[in-house]
Amino acid sequence: QVQLVESGGGLVQAGGSLRLSCAASARVFRSYALAWFRQAPGKEQDFVARISLSGTSTAYADSVRGRFTISRDNAKNTVVLQLNSLKPEDTAVYYCAAARTLSERSYNYEYWGQGTQVTVSS
Repeated sequence: QVQLVESGGGLVQAGGSLRLSCAASARVFRSYALAWFRQAPGKEQDFVARISLSGTSTAYADSVRGRFTISRDNAKNTVVLQLNSLKPEDTAVYYCAAARTLSERSYNYEYWGQGTQVTVSS
C-alpha cells in the first residue's frame, strides 16, 4: 500500500524555481509529521525540511533556509516543497517521508516516497 507519492521534479536552470508535491494517504497525513530529504549521486541522504502535524512548526537545513519553503495542504493531504533560487548543488533525488516524531534524522521516518529527480543546470 503506497503511502507517499512525490511529483514535480524536473530540469531547471540555476536561479529558477520548482514546486515539489507529496500526496499522502489520509491516515498518514492526519497522524504524521512530514519531511523532505535529498540524495545527490555518490553522497549520503540529507535532511532538507520538515513540518509538524499541525503545520505550525517548520525547520530547514542551513543550505536551503531562505530559498525553500515547506507547507501542508490539508484539503489535498499534500505536503509541498517550494524550491526557489535553485543552485546546481541542489541537484538530487528528493524524497518525502513521514514520522510520528518531529525529527531531522532519517532513521526516525517510517514511510518514504519513491523520490523525484531535481536537476539544476548552471
